[in-house]
Amino acid sequence: MTVPATTATTATNTSTPGATSTKKAAGVDNTLNYNQFLNLLVAQLKHQDPTNPTDPTQFVAQLASFSAVEQALNTNSRRDTLLTQSAISQAGAVIGKTVTSADGLTSGQVASVMITSDGPQATLTNGKSISLGSGISIS
Repeated sequence: MTVPATTATTATNTSTPGATSTKKAAGVDNTLNYNQFLNLLVAQLKHQDPTNPTDPTQFVAQLASFSAVEQALNTNSRRDTLLTQSAISQAGAVIGKTVTSADGLTSGQVASVMITSDGPQATLTNGKSISLGSGISIS
């Protein structure tokens, strides 16, 4: 089986959990996620030339890459869980307290807190909403 030559790409990290990315060429997104990586590895094994199999060293390197991707996914998942749990416990501590925004324009007693992807958002008893980020004061 003859495989045409390809151009080399350089792997870089991205912020997308479970994804490895390569540099973009000609406007094409070369993102490879966990499942696609596994499918490519299995396809390579199925379609290799039996008279000229993959070098065992390359195969072990590919399996090590697969293991590293899996570990990164597990680490990201655990980190996200810990961050969410921390935000929930901190958010519960401000319910019933008075918060004031960094600019001093929004102030009130916290009625409820919602955890969003942007961080905790407090709903005040006066109906206004305030982000519980840096610069707010709690009393």
